[in-house]
Amino acid sequence: MRIAFIASEVAPLAKTGGLADVAGALPRQLHDFGHDVRVFMPLYASIGAGTSDAVALTNAQAVPLHLGPHFYRFSVLESRLPDSNIPLYFVHCPELYDRPSIYTQDVDEHLRFLLLQRAALETCQRLVFGPDIVHCNDWHTALLPLLLKSIYAWDRLFAGTRTVLTIHNVGYQGVFGSHTIDDVGGDVRGLLAPDTAAGAPINWLREGIRHADRVTTVSPTYAWEICTPLGGHGLDGDLRARRDGIVGILNGVDYAEWNPATDPYLKHHYSRDDLSGKVATKRWFLDWLNLPVPETTPLVGIVSRLTAQKGFDLLFDTLPEILTTRDLAFVVLGSGETRYEQFFAELQQRFPERVSFHGGYNNELAHLIEAASDMFLMPSMYEPCGLNQMYSLKYGTVPIVRRTGGLADSVQMWDPITRQGTGIVFNDFDSTGLRWALHTALDLYKDRDAWLQIVRNGMAQDFSWERQARKYEDVYRGLLAGL
Repeated sequence: MRIAFIASEVAPLAKTGGLADVAGALPRQLHDFGHDVRVFMPLYASIGAGTSDAVALTNAQAVPLHLGPHFYRFSVLESRLPDSNIPLYFVHCPELYDRPSIYTQDVDEHLRFLLLQRAALETCQRLVFGPDIVHCNDWHTALLPLLLKSIYAWDRLFAGTRTVLTIHNVGYQGVFGSHTIDDVGGDVRGLLAPDTAAGAPINWLREGIRHADRVTTVSPTYAWEICTPLGGHGLDGDLRARRDGIVGILNGVDYAEWNPATDPYLKHHYSRDDLSGKVATKRWFLDWLNLPVPETTPLVGIVSRLTAQKGFDLLFDTLPEILTTRDLAFVVLGSGETRYEQFFAELQQRFPERVSFHGGYNNELAHLIEAASDMFLMPSMYEPCGLNQMYSLKYGTVPIVRRTGGLADSVQMWDPITRQGTGIVFNDFDSTGLRWALHTALDLYKDRDAWLQIVRNGMAQDFSWERQARKYEDVYRGLLAGL
C-alpha cells in the first residue's frame, strides 16, 4: 500500500507527547511490512541539525499558496526518517514555523497547520504519489479528509484514496473562529457541521471525525471512553454517530530502545530469566541519587508531564501520609504546572533521605528510573494510551495505575489465587483509591515469591509495534476493500 502519514510532530525530531512517538515508530513498522510510506511534517526552527542530510525537492520550491487572503510560499526538503530509508518531507515555511516552540497561541496557529496539510497534498501531486491511505493525526491534520472531498476532489490522483484519522488526545481539538473558514479555501461550507456552516467556530477535530473514512484512537478502552459525555470533551455525540465505530489500537513499544537486556544507559543488563542486573542497577542508582535507604526498601518511580490529567492532585494528601507511615522511597522526573513541581520539591525537602525530584526531562534518567524502580506510579485522571506503564512491564517494574484508557488495556490486576496479573490497578479517581493501591503494592512487595511472579508476568508481555502495526494494516486493508 501507498501511505501518506502526516503529523505535526515526529520523534526524535520534534516531540511534545505520544503523537510524536507514534509518528516516529508506526511508519517504520509499516515500511518493514513492505508498504510505501511517506512522512510529512513541518520544518520547525528547533529541528536544526535534523535536516543536515535533507535535499531540496526539485519541483517543490517556493510553491505559492493562498489561504484565504493570506499568501505564502513553501518549499519541501526531502530527507529520511532517522535510522531508516523512509522518505521524510519537511515543509519549509519560515514565516510560519520559525517559532520558539512547536505549538503557539499566535493568531495564525490555524494557518500553520492548514499550510502543512495543503503542502502535503501539493507535494503528493508533484511526486505523482497517489496514496491509498492518507493517515492524519489529531486536530493539526484533521482537515485532510475534508480537503480531499473539496479542494482536491477534481484530482484523479486521489480518486482511490481513503483517509484514517487517529485521535491521540480528544481534549485537544483545534477550535478557531468562523472567520477562519475562508482560509480553508474551496467550497467547504456545505460540508461543514450545520452549526459551523451557520456561523459557529470551526472545530477541526470534529470535522475530521465527520469526514474521515475511519477513526481510530490509541487504546480500546479510550475508544469507548471518548464516546461518553464524561470522556468525549464535547465530541461524544459526533463519535457515537459513526456507524463503523471507533477503532482502538494500543500504541506499541520500541523494544530496540526500551529493553533492559540491551539498554545502553544501563551498566547492568538483565532479563526475565536473570534479574540480578536489576538488583545491581537499583543499588547503584540509590547511591547515585544519594538516598541512604537499604536496597530492600521499595523504590517507586514517576516519569511524567506534571499536569492535572496525570492525576497528581491525588498525591497531595496521599504521598506525605504514605511516606510517614510506610517504608518506601520515591524518585520523580518531570516538569509542568508549577503547583506540582513545588509539591515534589517540598516533598524532597521534607523527606530528603527518601525522595529525589528532578525537574525537566532527561532520557538517560528516564531509562534509569524505569530500570532501578520496583514500582512505577501512574494515577491518571485519563490516559489515552500511555507508554511508561508498558516500559515498566518490560523492565520488571510493577505499574500502579488507575483503570482508564490504555492503562486499563495494558495492565492487569494481580490475582493472588491464579497468580496472574501484571500490576496494581485501582478504579476510582480519588485519594482513597490511590491509597489502597499503594498499600496493596507495598504489602505485596513483602511476599518475595509473589513479587517475583508479578515481575516476570509483566516482563513476558509483548506490546511491540510489530503486533500493533498489523492492526493498522487491517484497518487500511478493510477500507480499500470497501469494508
